[in-house]
Amino acid sequence: MLRFEGNRRFDLSPQETFAKLTDARFLVPCVPDVESVRSLDADRAEMVLRPRFAFVRGTLDATMRILDPVADSSVRVEITGKGIGSSSEIHATLTFAPSETGTNIHWAADVKALGGLLKLVPAGLIRGAAEKVINDAWNRIEKTLTQERLTLSEPEA
Repeated sequence: MLRFEGNRRFDLSPQETFAKLTDARFLVPCVPDVESVRSLDADRAEMVLRPRFAFVRGTLDATMRILDPVADSSVRVEITGKGIGSSSEIHATLTFAPSETGTNIHWAADVKALGGLLKLVPAGLIRGAAEKVINDAWNRIEKTLTQERLTLSEPEA
């Protein structure tokens, strides 16, 4: 179906970056359009999304699962969603590699299934919306990691 792919770099060690990006408790606040969280564990989250797209009305019940983590190296993330008359399934893989000053991440996300009314939406419209959500999520991840680093490096009073 649709594939998205890219690279990101963070100024944290692979161990620190891996620990954050394989923890649903860290990731869920970085997901755009979360209306509420029903359950939240390190490897699984159930949430309600309210996407701001003209072609999706109402809310989507979404489940995020963290799968197959290989310490400091790679992880798979699966997100399934169901709404009134629509469903989706997305699989993403993140690969972590050390860099001189932190961690390089190569990521790839595949839309495995679109059901119901989403099947009728033109691929270009889906692609544009997905790219916006992906970019927003990565920007939130970067902002959160940067804020945490700054908080940890502040001298105690």
